[in-house]
Amino acid sequence: MPILGEGPCLSPKRPLRTQDPDHPVPYPDFSMQPRFPTVFFDLDGTLTDSAPGILNSCEYALSRLGIGMEREAMYAFIGPPLLDTFTRVTDSPELGKRALDLYREYFADRGIFENSVYPGIGELLRDLVAAGCRNVLATAKPEVYARRILEHFGLARYFAYMGGADLNGPVRTKYGVIERDLAITRADPSLVLMVGDRRDDVDAAKRLGIATAAAGWGYAEPGEVDHADFVCRTPGEVYATALGQ
Repeated sequence: MPILGEGPCLSPKRPLRTQDPDHPVPYPDFSMQPRFPTVFFDLDGTLTDSAPGILNSCEYALSRLGIGMEREAMYAFIGPPLLDTFTRVTDSPELGKRALDLYREYFADRGIFENSVYPGIGELLRDLVAAGCRNVLATAKPEVYARRILEHFGLARYFAYMGGADLNGPVRTKYGVIERDLAITRADPSLVLMVGDRRDDVDAAKRLGIATAAAGWGYAEPGEVDHADFVCRTPGEVYATALGQ
């Protein structure tokens, strides 16, 4: 895994450059002192509206197993580890694992890009870098998929580090992903802001001593993330929160 200051990662001592002259990444302004110099981001429901691809993949998996489920109810799959939700829905660890395999069968080639970036997200990530912040991805989606999504939408260049769950390894929860991100980036938890749209984002970050900002445009049920330290209605409010404005 890359260490900060090496490869594509952003180091405070070496501004991030881009290899694409048509999409320049601004040099960070280190004269500013952001309240939260490191910002962790969830992916689904925070950076991208991934519901179409996730729901289509779930529908495919469950239909192959002969299980019917209302599409609206499938929003429960967005956020928590998929294996846990499939196991609960099928009431069987074996069927849950089979459902996950079927989900990935659809998602890997089709569902992954049935997806779109929320308005204002590209500008938010760009402006945070310009203000001297490090953007770090912290998603429970497998890292291999998350990287493809960010690269596909041209957002990867704004990240100092992209962290996600293991496809088949031990780290698969939001808590585990954030904990590993902290270790790899060597970030001080008291200077990190976690931005996410679901209870898992808020709860995991709070357990690790990290301030939380709820992404109010995501998939949370009413009241689900009201216990976050900040509730942001727009990406612009996330920027203001990170800078302490």
